[in-house]
Amino acid sequence: MCGIAGYFNIKHVPEGGNLLLERMIWSLRHRGPDGFGFFQDKRAGLAHARLSVIDLEGGRQPIANEDKTLWIIFNGEIFNYPELRRQLISRGHSFRTESDTEVIVHLYEEKGEDCLQELNGQFAFALYDQRKEELFLARDRMGIRPLFYTFCNGRLYFGSEIKAIFFADTAIPRAFNPEVLGEIFTFWSPAGEETVFQDIRQLNPGYLLKIDQQGKITKKCYWQIPFGEISPSRASEAELADQLRELLIDATRIRLRADVPVGAYLSGGLDSSTITSLIKHFTDNELKTFSVTFKDKVYDEQEQQQEMVDFLHTDHHAIRCTYASIGEAFPDVIRHTETPILRTAPVPLYLLSSLVRRNEYKVVLTGEGADEVLGGYDIFKEAKVRAFIAARPGSICRPYLLKRLYPYLALSPSRSAEYAQKFFNTDAPLNDIFYGHRPRWKTTSGTQLFFSDDLAASVGQKPFVKLKSIWHDQLKGLDLFSRTQFLESRLLLGNYLLCSQGDRMGMAHSVEGRYPFLDHRLVEFACTIPPHLRMKALNEKNILKKAMVDLLPDGIIRRKKQPYMAPDILSFFGEREPEYLAHYLSEKMLAEAGLFKPKAVQRLLMKCRKKARQGFRENMAFVGMLSTMILYDKFVNNFSIDLIPLNERTVNVHRVQ
Repeated sequence: MCGIAGYFNIKHVPEGGNLLLERMIWSLRHRGPDGFGFFQDKRAGLAHARLSVIDLEGGRQPIANEDKTLWIIFNGEIFNYPELRRQLISRGHSFRTESDTEVIVHLYEEKGEDCLQELNGQFAFALYDQRKEELFLARDRMGIRPLFYTFCNGRLYFGSEIKAIFFADTAIPRAFNPEVLGEIFTFWSPAGEETVFQDIRQLNPGYLLKIDQQGKITKKCYWQIPFGEISPSRASEAELADQLRELLIDATRIRLRADVPVGAYLSGGLDSSTITSLIKHFTDNELKTFSVTFKDKVYDEQEQQQEMVDFLHTDHHAIRCTYASIGEAFPDVIRHTETPILRTAPVPLYLLSSLVRRNEYKVVLTGEGADEVLGGYDIFKEAKVRAFIAARPGSICRPYLLKRLYPYLALSPSRSAEYAQKFFNTDAPLNDIFYGHRPRWKTTSGTQLFFSDDLAASVGQKPFVKLKSIWHDQLKGLDLFSRTQFLESRLLLGNYLLCSQGDRMGMAHSVEGRYPFLDHRLVEFACTIPPHLRMKALNEKNILKKAMVDLLPDGIIRRKKQPYMAPDILSFFGEREPEYLAHYLSEKMLAEAGLFKPKAVQRLLMKCRKKARQGFRENMAFVGMLSTMILYDKFVNNFSIDLIPLNERTVNVHRVQ
């Protein structure tokens, strides 16, 4: 795993190529501390910060093909690279390295953009065709690895993180996009390819982008989650469970390919327990596991973690997360997320990756993606229950099923059947393509009460209009369960969980996460499982449980779903109140930014100081506003292009021309 950055000249050649590339990649040194690589000609500049995981000695980038007309910088892993390498050698290709990166170059020689169909991996890369003077950018199918870009002064700039783009050119505007702020304070994430920063875009999951010397841009979706495109399987539950297990074993096995030790995250839930069990039972990999525990018992899963440690006899390491440690780390976390967040959940994962790195591990497997792909979230359960009630609106008994939702929440909206019916809007039309998400979005958009009048006016209903324009055609033919899964995968998973909680928190400490449940073969298989079997009645991840019944303790299989959460407002008040709150949420800075109502924010602060335990809206509003103001301070108001220390410019540098 690494960091990539670079540029492509369209109209003219601005000055400062060498120093520009050094600035860009230096900003990403946390992603790749093991060395830097550069390529530059009159048209393009490529820079690479390396985290050495495969071919430790020979895998320095940029890497070229045989005649040095194609150059690539790559962030990620291609897990089926040994098989692809053998095929390419048999067809006459010559390799200079043992790295997975070089496989892409030779595949591209043969198949062009269709090379992406051959890759099983998690990646973002830039490939420059020096002969055609053409740049090719691509991102993996599920969006595990990020890639951002913008245009300024006749150049396309790109990078693994937005800060690399800002380091490239002071002319690139550093301002918030108000519409995307509205999307984040509604959906928890951007709705499409725009980011919270004006004119900075992400390359969407499963997309490629080509640009030629005339500036002609071709952007194309090469893969999409195939709900509705594949016929439902007619296999029995037992057969489906066997097929899923075989896919998971292979997805896990190939994700252990590395020239460094590979560990695993162990939360105590079904998903991470599944991955660790498969490593133990079907590979000879030494099993070292890592987890977060909480001082607050509401969030702690230490008992279940220990059950799995005892069951698998892993070499286990845990980090204790307190209110104070979350509050202390929060500004650093936001510097890495580069986007507002509405919950503190990324912070413990940031602290966890620091534990992994202190144990001299660079790679971990995690259980991320199982809920979205295999039907595990309560939001799916919620949609099923609401639809069940709507099918017989006069029923007295059916509304009581709502009490089965969110039992782990102290302030559950299901505390009474009457209140729950109003909260979940059980009278909503079932043909609404956003039916499954409306209650959540209604709760989240309540945070916009703190928006300034100008920001509120610029947002309005635009988030919903935009979301419909993007996803209407994809969703309109799907069943309710698949619609809800698809949106959760593309919005929350792609733009929040894999980004703010995944890539950014791991790479902040140079730790690479790998996700067996997001192997595209497994995702495609999951789309063939009939919806009523993905969640059988209200039994989430039904097929996964059947697949793992003899490989996990009964208590883990039967355990009720408890989503990963962390304390929000509790982490910032009482004896733990960080000094920075007075700075970031001061009336002066709030007025200067013009995003939130200063008086309303001060009233919330007073309320929190009197009582730290608040409701959903207050928790999300507080964390969202604080993270936004930290971004404003670090990226808009006080951003500077720092010079690279001279002694660092010559350390592990690989420069080609």
